[in-house]
Amino acid sequence: MTTATTSAEPLWKSAAFRAAAIGGALFGAGAVCESALGLPRVVWLPLYLGAIVLAGYHWIAHGVRKLLRDRVVGIDLLMAAAAAGAAALDLWNESAAIVFLFGLAESIEEWTYERAQRSVEGLLDLAPRFASVVRDGDEVQIPVDQLRRGDVFRIRAGASIATDGVVESGTSGVDESALTGESIPVAKEPGSQVFAGTTNGTGVLTVRATAASGESTLQQLVKLVELARRDRGRSQLLVERFTKIYTPFVLALALAFLAIPLFSGAAWSTWGRLAVVLLVAAAPCALAMSTPVAFAAGISIAGKHGILIKGGRHLEMLGRIRSIAFDKTGTLTRGRPEVVRFEVLGSRDERETVAMVAAVEQLSSHPLASAFVRFAATKGVVEIPSASDHSSVLGAGVSAKVGNVAVQVTEPDAFPGKWPVGAKESLVGWADEGITPAVVIADDVVLALLGFRDEPRAEARTSIATLKQMGFARLVVLSGDRMQVARHVSREVGITEGRGGLSPEGKVRAIRDLASTNGPVAMVGDGINDAPALAASDLGIAMGALGSNAALESADVALMADTIEHLDEAFRIGRSVQRVVRQNVVFSIVVLGALIPSALFGILSITQVVIIHEAAELLAVLNGLRPLRAARLHARDRPL
Repeated sequence: MTTATTSAEPLWKSAAFRAAAIGGALFGAGAVCESALGLPRVVWLPLYLGAIVLAGYHWIAHGVRKLLRDRVVGIDLLMAAAAAGAAALDLWNESAAIVFLFGLAESIEEWTYERAQRSVEGLLDLAPRFASVVRDGDEVQIPVDQLRRGDVFRIRAGASIATDGVVESGTSGVDESALTGESIPVAKEPGSQVFAGTTNGTGVLTVRATAASGESTLQQLVKLVELARRDRGRSQLLVERFTKIYTPFVLALALAFLAIPLFSGAAWSTWGRLAVVLLVAAAPCALAMSTPVAFAAGISIAGKHGILIKGGRHLEMLGRIRSIAFDKTGTLTRGRPEVVRFEVLGSRDERETVAMVAAVEQLSSHPLASAFVRFAATKGVVEIPSASDHSSVLGAGVSAKVGNVAVQVTEPDAFPGKWPVGAKESLVGWADEGITPAVVIADDVVLALLGFRDEPRAEARTSIATLKQMGFARLVVLSGDRMQVARHVSREVGITEGRGGLSPEGKVRAIRDLASTNGPVAMVGDGINDAPALAASDLGIAMGALGSNAALESADVALMADTIEHLDEAFRIGRSVQRVVRQNVVFSIVVLGALIPSALFGILSITQVVIIHEAAELLAVLNGLRPLRAARLHARDRPL
């Protein structure tokens, strides 16, 4: 999803930032009047008070609401208490500095976080506001939210598509990069699916809506991303739990400092100052922002590249994966098998035999049956005879009666009858070539041998090579096809380990075996036939999810394009976020460890502590946004 145009408003349009900026101007004016010009208190005190009110009302009110609503002592209250303490000590300059600098940092942080969050919401702007609906042969412009299922609408060249639908007439190329991250337009013709938010090319398409505008795939994606943002990763939860305990502890310790003069007779000003600097120095602002910005940035940039990550824990897992298991059919291969061998045994006419087999296969919806019907057309079979008594049994193939002949197409191992001399032996080498064999039986006699092959995807070898360079411990192909076929495809795409003949339960066992020996494992499949394996893995990744509700629902990560090209990007984003979170946590702890003793032992003044504290917070936020930049740079370097 690469072309969303809406982002957060400019920083200067943020109400919190403007208030903080004006407060900063008043603070600066007050400092000049007090220190530089030596003007009386009546001049500079109102300026400081104005700075405190303007720069502080936004975040102080937020802290009070959090306390009243959730019974949580937040960082906002620590800083408010520090500002109040400084004012009580008659340190108005320091009090205004605390409020202004914290307010400025909070407004920038809030704007930055919104910027990371809003990038996917901008997808909704890709859909047009009006649609040209065809009614009684005429085109009528109606608001998009009035479109209903079954409505027929027309899409002019260069126009955005209003909602999901099926092409009824016309041909064109449609730019789906906003949803899939794929820059090459997708050819559309009658019967093709189109999706809201994509852009029509040079042709004119007439489309029948399959979803109201509010039910489109585009709307589903935005909703799923919104839900994903609420799902927190393990590191984020740990930081939140820590700050919930740590923040009240800091406040209690500061109050304890204030109580010391009651029992010791020490000076209030000394211990009051220590309490103020403790509240500022020990406030875990950078730590609190060490994870949420990075997670929001990771989920947002992934969405803009056609990768739907359904929550922080799954984003975190992307960075921890060590092994990847791939389904074969439709994942590493095209998912469109073709007939590559057809050998008629005996003296029967080839075209008659092809027509007979086609009569049986045309009654089946199996991909191999469809492949043979296409093959029959290439052999010049125009009229396919009718068949009756059709039946299909898992593992036993398909059968029907063509005229008075009982015809069955099945796996060679499923036929227990007598084979012609040399027929079975001729199949031995097929599997080593990646060919799936089948046999045609007519009245219990072997009539012909069939060979199907599903060619590897053109991009599979390159994608696998990239994943190898990234250092994954093991890459494995798990397939229900024959062992020889699975190994052949594995070799073709550059994977050394291929396992075939696996049932769905067998794939689950293989996933668990990988996890036990190599750590966290991801399973990549189409999200439909591979649902058990996807669920059993530490991370289920479905590809080709655009238009597939099953894939969107079953996977932890969904690649919208029908390709594994963007798989490495998903792992890069996960690793980048994991790296950034670790850096931010370590950096935040180091800052706290250095700032607290420096402040308590008087090495730093209150103002210096505030400046260093807020600078550290902003650095953590900016570092949290690095996954956005890293993914953009990688996408820029990817060849088209």
